[in-house]
Amino acid sequence: MSLCEYTTQKDLRIRSVPLSTFKWIISSGVLLYMCVILISEKRYQKKDSIISSVHTKVKGVVDADSRIWDSAEYTMSSPGGSSFFVVTNIIKTENQAQGLCPEFPSPKTICSRDDICKKGHADPQSNGIQTGKCIPYNATYKTCEIRAWCPVESKSTPDPAILGSAENLTVLIKNNIHFAAFNYTTKNILPEYNVSCIFNKATAPHCPIFRLGDILKETGENFSQAAVLGGVMGIEINWNCDLDHWVHHGCRPKYSFRRLDDKVVDERLYPGLNFRFARYYKNQNQNELRTLIKAYGIRFDIQVYGTGGQFSWFELVIFIGSYLSYFGLATVLIDFLISQYYPSCCNSKSGQSYYDKQKYEEICGPNILTSCLELKFVSFVDQDDIIMVDQKLYKSLQTTQGHRIQRGRSTDNVVLTHHEDSTASGLEVSPVATRASNKPADSPLWCRCLRCVPEEMLENQLCCRYERGECITNSEMFRKVVLCRNTLVYLLQYNSPLVNKCSISSEQLIKCAEKQYIQWRFGSNKDIMDFAKVPSCCKYGIRSMSDNSICETSFHDVNDPLKASLLKQHYR
Repeated sequence: MSLCEYTTQKDLRIRSVPLSTFKWIISSGVLLYMCVILISEKRYQKKDSIISSVHTKVKGVVDADSRIWDSAEYTMSSPGGSSFFVVTNIIKTENQAQGLCPEFPSPKTICSRDDICKKGHADPQSNGIQTGKCIPYNATYKTCEIRAWCPVESKSTPDPAILGSAENLTVLIKNNIHFAAFNYTTKNILPEYNVSCIFNKATAPHCPIFRLGDILKETGENFSQAAVLGGVMGIEINWNCDLDHWVHHGCRPKYSFRRLDDKVVDERLYPGLNFRFARYYKNQNQNELRTLIKAYGIRFDIQVYGTGGQFSWFELVIFIGSYLSYFGLATVLIDFLISQYYPSCCNSKSGQSYYDKQKYEEICGPNILTSCLELKFVSFVDQDDIIMVDQKLYKSLQTTQGHRIQRGRSTDNVVLTHHEDSTASGLEVSPVATRASNKPADSPLWCRCLRCVPEEMLENQLCCRYERGECITNSEMFRKVVLCRNTLVYLLQYNSPLVNKCSISSEQLIKCAEKQYIQWRFGSNKDIMDFAKVPSCCKYGIRSMSDNSICETSFHDVNDPLKASLLKQHYR
C-alpha cells in the first residue's frame, strides 16, 4: 500500500425501521451512560495523589485518682505526628526497689514446696528470675520467690477506668496537603473557624478541633467502656479536590471515624492497648527506687488520603476514545438478532444466507508458511472456477493444487469487435477450430491442448485446459477478443488519443492482447487481474500473430455509445 493512500471500512446499509430504532436506542443509552460517568466521576480531569503532613495537640485537664492530670501526663505523640496516645486507665506500683519478693499468683507461679520452683528460671510472662524457693504471697497462696523490682505489679485492672473523664479532652489536628502536579497547597484550618469551635457533622463539619468522646461516638463505641482496656481508633481525612478555576470551595476535607482494632478477636489473647513505663528516683539513703505505671489508653491513628483533579483536554480525549468502542455494541446485538430472525443459516435460500452474502466477501486465506511467495491465479477453459495458488512450486503450475474461487462473468469489461458481439448476452464461445494454425514442434508433457511451447520456469508451465481437448486459441471468441488488431489499436488509442496507429509497436499490441485475455477469462474481479497467469499456448498464439493472420475487423462507428460505455468500464 502506498504512503499516499488512505484505507477505510466499507459498511452495509440495511433499510429497516425496527433495526434502526434498536440501533438508536442502544447508541443513546451508551451516550447517556458515557455522559453520566464523565460528569459524576470527573473523567475529564487529570488526577494527582496527595502529599500530606499531620501535627496534633491534645488539650484539657483531668481530675482523677486524687490528683490533676494534664496533657504532659496523659498524652504521648508518635514521632511522625500521624497518631497520638491518650491514657485512660493505669495500674501504678510505687516505691519499687531491686530485691527478693514473691511472684504474683498465677497457675505457673503458685507452689507448695521448693522443688516446684526452678532456680534461675525466667518465664516471659513473669516479673523476675526464680531463686528456687517457695514463699508465702499472702495468707492464701504461696508463690515462687523471684529476684526483681519489688513489690511486683498487681494484675487487676481498675473498672471503671481511672481517667474515664478523658472523653472531654479535645485534640487539634493540623493537616497540610500538597498536589505536586498542580502546584497547589492548602490546609484544613480554614479562616472562618476559630479556636473555640468543636467538630460537628451538621453544624461544623470542617472544624479541626475534635472532642475525644465525640470521636468514639462516631465510631459506634462507648468511651467509658473502651477506656478500661484501651483500643485503636482511626481518624480519616479525605481530600477529594476539584481544582478547576470555575469551582468555588472545591478543596475541603471530609472527616470520618472508625475503630481499627478487632475487639472481639484480639481481646481474647491480647486485650485492649497498653504499655508500661517507669519513673526513677532515689530516697534519702540514695537507694534507687521507681514508680511503675501500666498505662491503658486509646491510640488515634490519623489517615490522610485523597486525589486532586484539574481539567485536561488530553484526559477528555482519552476518555471519549475509550468509550467509542461501546457504540459497536449496537452492531454486535443487531447481527445477533438477524441471526436469530433467520435461523435456517444453512439453507442457501434463507434470509440469513442473503444477508451474509451482502455483508461478507469470501476469499481464500493465504498459506502463512509461504505467504512471502508470489500469488498466482489460473483459469482453465474447461472449468468454471478460478484456482488460486499460494505455495511454492515443486512441479509445473499446470498440475499444482490450489484453492478454488468462483469466477464472475467478464463481458461487461471486454471490448468486442462487432456491435452484435458486444450485446450477445456474455456467453463464452466454446473453443472451435476456425482455421489451420501454426503448431509448436514439440508439446511438453504438461500441455493438454498440444499448442504450448516448452517453458523452463515452473510458473510458466501452464496450459489453457485442465483436461485433453481443443485449444482456446482456435476459438472464434479468442480471435475476436484477443487477436483482433483493430480492437487492440482502438483500445490503445482510447487510452492515449494522440498515439499514431503506425507508431504502435508489436510489444504494445502483445501487452494489450494479454490484458484482453485476462479480463475475458478472469472476470470482473480487479484484485485477481494483477496476479493472473496467461497460459503458454495463449502467449504463443499472441506473439505469433501477424498482419495476415490477425482479424482486421473494425468498429462500425467510433461514436457508438455502447462501445464508449464498454471502454469506460474497461479502463475504470
